[in-house]
Amino acid sequence: MDRKAIRNFCIVAHVDHGKSTLADRLLQMTGAIDQRAFRDQVLDDMDLERERGITIKASAVRMTYHSKDGQIYVLNLIDTPGHVDFSVEVAKSLQACEGTVLVVDAAQGVEAQTVANYELARQRGLAILPAVNKIDLPNAEPERVAAEIRTLLQRNEVLITLVCAKDGRGVPELLERIVREVPPPGGDPSQPLTGLIFDSRYDPYKGVMVFTRVVDGMLRPGLSIRLMQRGLPFIVQEIGIFAPKPQRVPELRAGEVGYFTANIRSPRDVVAGDTVTEAARPAAKALPGFRPMKPMVFAGIYPASAQELSTLREAMEKFALTDAAFRFEPEQSDALGQGFRCGFLGLLHMEIVQERLEREYSVDLVLTTPTVVFQVTMRDGSTREVHRPTDLPASPHVQMIAEPYVQAVILCPSSALGGVMELAIQKRGVYRSTEYLSETRAKLAFELPLAEILVDFYDRLKSLTRGYGSFDYEVVGYRPSELVRLDVLLNGAVCEPLSSIVPKAQAYEKGKALVGHLKTAIPRQLFEVIIQAAIGSHVIARESVRPLAKNVTGKCYGGDITRKRKLWERQREGKRRMKQFGNVELPQEAFLAVLKI
Repeated sequence: MDRKAIRNFCIVAHVDHGKSTLADRLLQMTGAIDQRAFRDQVLDDMDLERERGITIKASAVRMTYHSKDGQIYVLNLIDTPGHVDFSVEVAKSLQACEGTVLVVDAAQGVEAQTVANYELARQRGLAILPAVNKIDLPNAEPERVAAEIRTLLQRNEVLITLVCAKDGRGVPELLERIVREVPPPGGDPSQPLTGLIFDSRYDPYKGVMVFTRVVDGMLRPGLSIRLMQRGLPFIVQEIGIFAPKPQRVPELRAGEVGYFTANIRSPRDVVAGDTVTEAARPAAKALPGFRPMKPMVFAGIYPASAQELSTLREAMEKFALTDAAFRFEPEQSDALGQGFRCGFLGLLHMEIVQERLEREYSVDLVLTTPTVVFQVTMRDGSTREVHRPTDLPASPHVQMIAEPYVQAVILCPSSALGGVMELAIQKRGVYRSTEYLSETRAKLAFELPLAEILVDFYDRLKSLTRGYGSFDYEVVGYRPSELVRLDVLLNGAVCEPLSSIVPKAQAYEKGKALVGHLKTAIPRQLFEVIIQAAIGSHVIARESVRPLAKNVTGKCYGGDITRKRKLWERQREGKRRMKQFGNVELPQEAFLAVLKI
């Protein structure tokens, strides 16, 4: 294949602006998929993606396009997610492309992730093709949205294609723009093999399937290769492309995108961003790859049954292949036994990881309260990172605690501006700026503690803006804060999974709300359960779960009252012993109750 006839591009947009539907129309119009095998969102092949209506994993596919001037082009398309928690998928996809189609909803206009994705593409110097989608909606305002895009791009003369991905209007014109404006890939097939690994997945029969963009040289079966980051040698067994199902090809040349297998059995051997090269003629230096996303939200994942620990470890190793942002390491908990400390990009990312592990690998999981990483400066001048509340040193030894802050961009209707600003200030936000994109839409900039936006910030933002608000953030560093460790005690014993690090000024309200939720979540036992919230040795809130009552005097049908009193006293003594030695049953609902605060 002549490199001048290849176009590598991806589709980026905010959540629910029509990326996957546009990909469907491109596949249909280029004949990449048989009409009988077609279904909506054909590239969203996970059940979870189809159920939630969101894209979780970037998907690559090859199409053949016959242009109006009679030329035949090979289009390598990558469909990307829109949610901020999966931005690592967008970053990987952009690294393997020369151009991107920036899709914007004709009713909702420019949103927070639109801005973030545009900045990523601009920094990489890609050709950006803006398109306004959903022009068939009754409330569509393509002229207003086009003006917003021109303001974002700071280019008044830019061409904006109006499309309706649902019925195909404007898609042929967009295809012509792609072959005309996206530059062909560079590279030299005669040079030593250099390929960028941008994704991978595990196949139980073939081992690791490695997704690669060949930059220089040629990849073919039987070739002896080396993964430069790990220095591991392998022999290529199979070469293929996605059209959209895996399809074998004899070779991949410079500029092409596809996959290869090389009997790689250990998922740890393949790292996204690594460079594959020829063992006999290695490349002079590795490709720059892409900056790995650092997890900012951490939670413990434990198997519901101790016998499933090895199954969970194997599942996590295979899962980490498909998710470059997921991190895990072993940890031990007195309450839950052996498990793993896992890192995520956000709360939705954590929820998706939990569901995928449970569905795809059939393991039952217990998750602890999500936390962020704190930096603690000790009085002796040393600094340490605290991933778990129980690791926070005692206050006499601590000089300062710093927490991660984010630069948040909030886009909302002008009518909701006051409510949104109040919400941000409630979350300890620091106001930075306001910018009006149009008469009806504004962009707010705040600096917020990451811990404050983890749980309910996005839901409350959507409620305040009637669904029209959007939110994106970028971590900007650590700031000192007045924080304390809030412990939960069950019958005097600290329950580690329910501990948290909270602002000192909010400790009483959070502790009171926490014990109130736990009172309804913990089932009644045969003995009284005392629930306390405490800072150090100081108890700030208390509730109790009444014991189950057994009618021990039911068999007494008469006689002196002293007989009943003896039975009652014996019952009280038995409950005191059970309270001292019995274990409190703590269901998964108790952990979920913490998230509702």
